[in-house]
Amino acid sequence: MSPADYEGPILEIERLSISFFTRLREIPAVMDFSCTVQPGEAMGLVGESGCGKSTVALAVMRYLGKNGRITGGSIRFKGRDLVNMSDEELRHIRGSEIAMIYQEPMASLNPAMRIGDQLAEVPMIHAGVSREEALRRAREVVSDVRLPDPDRMLRSYPHQLSGGQQQRIVIAMALMSKPSLLILDEPTTALDVTVEAAVVDLVKDLREKYGTSILFISHNLGLVMDVCDRLCVMYSGEAVETGSIKDVFDRMQHPYTQALFRSIPLPGADKNARPLISIPGNFPLPHERPNGCNFGPRCSYFEAGRCDAADVPMFAVDGHDRHETRCIRFREIDWAAPPKVARTTEKAVPGRVVLKMEDLKKYYEVAANSLFGKSGAKKVVKANETLSFEAREGETLAIVGESGCGKSTFAKVLMGLETATSGRIMLYDRDIQSTPIEKRSTDTVSGVQMVFQNPFDTLNPSMTVGRQIIRALEIFGEGKTDEDRRNRMLELLDLVKLPRQFADRMPRQLSGGQKQRVGIARAFAGGAKVVVADEPVSALDVSVQAAVTDLLMEIQRKNKTTLLFISHDLSIVRYLSDRVMVMYLGHVVELGTTDQVFSPPYHPYTEALLSAVPIADTHVQKKRIVLEGDIPSAMNPPPGCPFQTRCRWKSKVPGNLCETEVPPMRQLAEGHQIKCHLPDSELARMEPVIKIAAE
Repeated sequence: MSPADYEGPILEIERLSISFFTRLREIPAVMDFSCTVQPGEAMGLVGESGCGKSTVALAVMRYLGKNGRITGGSIRFKGRDLVNMSDEELRHIRGSEIAMIYQEPMASLNPAMRIGDQLAEVPMIHAGVSREEALRRAREVVSDVRLPDPDRMLRSYPHQLSGGQQQRIVIAMALMSKPSLLILDEPTTALDVTVEAAVVDLVKDLREKYGTSILFISHNLGLVMDVCDRLCVMYSGEAVETGSIKDVFDRMQHPYTQALFRSIPLPGADKNARPLISIPGNFPLPHERPNGCNFGPRCSYFEAGRCDAADVPMFAVDGHDRHETRCIRFREIDWAAPPKVARTTEKAVPGRVVLKMEDLKKYYEVAANSLFGKSGAKKVVKANETLSFEAREGETLAIVGESGCGKSTFAKVLMGLETATSGRIMLYDRDIQSTPIEKRSTDTVSGVQMVFQNPFDTLNPSMTVGRQIIRALEIFGEGKTDEDRRNRMLELLDLVKLPRQFADRMPRQLSGGQKQRVGIARAFAGGAKVVVADEPVSALDVSVQAAVTDLLMEIQRKNKTTLLFISHDLSIVRYLSDRVMVMYLGHVVELGTTDQVFSPPYHPYTEALLSAVPIADTHVQKKRIVLEGDIPSAMNPPPGCPFQTRCRWKSKVPGNLCETEVPPMRQLAEGHQIKCHLPDSELARMEPVIKIAAE
């Protein structure tokens, strides 16, 4: 039955409760959750990690595992109760009428089967069509998801595709049987921002073409605004607010929704004058939820005796489109009142040059036929190509670009984990580019430290937090006695705002944000002067991101640290950085102050990056520029300008200059450089990508 044939809601979840059962206790994961998805509608589920978003999706698919159980409520799909369906009935619905797309595309792809065979399986199993007909449908859907050369794609194995291409194949697989409901669980988290923009546009187009209803799970409010008509905000297993995008974004009626928006860097946020406001306290564990309102202990509007007296039901918000809130005080709160401004600070004045790179190159030599032990002609991977920049004391320099642009390679060379092919790296007056980490002095090692993307992978699981920081102090030669080092360790815990008793905890007892703070404490153990932060907040929830970025800035102000902030999130970059360096395929294509890089004229690649950033603000108007194709291989880069294969401005350059010559680095204004052949007259015509509309 297609969505057009069914007149009622596609999905109705009413008062759903889900628990997981362990040997010790029952753990309630979702409680009293209700949500309705109409035909052709896109519903967003948002909230922090552990709030129950994915559990709801798995309950709809009836994939809760052996210890998960639906303990109350109902899930109706086209009026049919999924909770009481037999396994046989569920098999007919899954994959044909309800399809799910996961965060990691390889979780859905068989590495040993060609793409065409995997796609053809779906209609052959669910619709009983012939192999020839199934392959014809597969080719049609591969074209629908905008993959080039569909015949080659169908012959390929998953490992021969990029991450963005794999995710498109998974979307194609989900659409093969034209499902009525498509569930997307963080489908773009692992993708670059430009690929994410293309996938989001694709989902919207396919929804229009096939009339499919969508349940879109994400922690990114900007993405939800781009994709969805309505959203449901979840906190600690409950829906706390639900309504249309416009109502919830502009007329929010729950303190948690308000707190979420105040902790994300929207245009206009200023780290000195209008810093982000992080949500105080921590997310409650499922078996430690408070009485009454789950958000009560972290809420600035909490009223003892009322908010904690009894379970809070959902209340309808009058005059809005099916807008509901789980707040007992929502009619008393002045939602238009500006937030109490957090502590403001003076803008720091950068000091002397601490780090200087001159024409840095990093090439890797690989054998063309190194697979299975065969040797062959050598090929060169040009990971970094003539990088030149300076970073000053107390300054934040952001380095942005897609995967494969050379950001992390440059960080490894700076840290001494790799040595440069040519060029110079000067740390103060020391030349360090050819000195591997094992040969660097203790002063150099302690002076340049790194905070990594994933706090889970960087801590020793068998060592207490305190011992791991003390170990760093021993390596850096800090403190004369064990007592000195223990006192310094406790001071570092104070610095990163962790309670001193955490010194005796194991990493598994800490949340993601707390682990990242331990990583930061360890990085500053030797009095680091340059800290490379490689995507330090991308694995954290938005509320924790605000606290960690605020902490990094506070430590930076105190220690006058130079912060090199590697990120693909341009919203955080705009908020945090003083200067921005944009990289593409090993080249620096633009370098300037944050204001210069975020205003026209841009490098064409910067323009596309800015247009791809999801912004959770209904007043922001964005020009949509979706890049065609993937980043070329660094082993086989295009001739001339590295960006010319994806550039929409290429036709404005006379002759075939873009295809034959690498552009020189040009000075557009003081401190603003751009690597582009575009004439000045064309650069002057560039319009802003992001505009804030008047209310």
